[in-house]
Amino acid sequence: MSIIDSGTKNEAEAVAIPVKRGRIWAIDALRGVALIAMATYHFSWDLEYFGYLEAGTVGAGGFKLYARLIAGSFLFLAGASLVLGHFPILRPKSFLTRLARIIAAALVITIATWFAFPDSFIFFGILHSIAAASVIGLVFLRLPALVTLAAACAVFAAPFYLRSPLFDMPALWWVGLSQTLPRSNDYVPLLPWLAPFLAGMAAARLALSFGWLERLRGVTDKWWKTALSTAGRHSLAIYLLHQPLLFGLVFLFALVFPAAKPDPVAAFQSSCVARCSESESVGLCTRFCDCTLDELMAADLFEPLNAGKTDAEANAHIARIAEQCTMDARAKE
Repeated sequence: MSIIDSGTKNEAEAVAIPVKRGRIWAIDALRGVALIAMATYHFSWDLEYFGYLEAGTVGAGGFKLYARLIAGSFLFLAGASLVLGHFPILRPKSFLTRLARIIAAALVITIATWFAFPDSFIFFGILHSIAAASVIGLVFLRLPALVTLAAACAVFAAPFYLRSPLFDMPALWWVGLSQTLPRSNDYVPLLPWLAPFLAGMAAARLALSFGWLERLRGVTDKWWKTALSTAGRHSLAIYLLHQPLLFGLVFLFALVFPAAKPDPVAAFQSSCVARCSESESVGLCTRFCDCTLDELMAADLFEPLNAGKTDAEANAHIARIAEQCTMDARAKE
């Protein structure tokens, strides 16, 4: 999601001459489309959480691809908007103000999910990733578009070649190179997710060079364009408010029409494999989840974990189980 203004200067104007900036409605509208897609995905997540969809549904198959496309689109638009708002001349006050808003919103998400979902809280989600990418993006702001695009390709490939146990410590999970997948309801690590951000920057630089965006500046004459672009201009507020609203509505519905409770063991296995498969092969994830389930059962930790009633000592034991099962699963490849 982009919080940076969609205003722009022509690339040719490389000197600090005041230029009238105007919003590009198409950028805002695309962000509005991404918001709608995000809301539909989160609504599906809510349905799964309350038992109306099979456990693991939104973490596998088409839903998995859908989620990645949504995250990628927000980061791509964030990268494009960084260029449109700050090329060729960086506006420090505007940049820092919006960066502070993103960081503050990210902290709100972390704190709220820590209390709501302590075992899978969001420690580095889409907003955290956008904030980090925005700072890194400053390095590429004046570099040629092809250099930025090459960097995007390298960043995308990095997790395939650079994963290491060194990054398994929680303090480095945000990098995205750990061999053990951390539990989180929204995990968008810097690698490979910096790639779509840099790709968006490169695309915006090329668009400015060829003058492709000038016809999209100003107001729109269609109601649906206006609606989407208006939503896009308020993307941060919508992001923060939509999920609590959707979650609350499904919660109220569940109070009146509760879903049938699934078998907890089958639900754990399905959910575990779905989450793990976001970054690993299904075969490895199946071995890992079977091992984890067996060890949790043996340690009498499955029921407390399933009920969300684990303490610090139990969480440390669960982390050791996950680490050992990860190594055992990889050893059988």
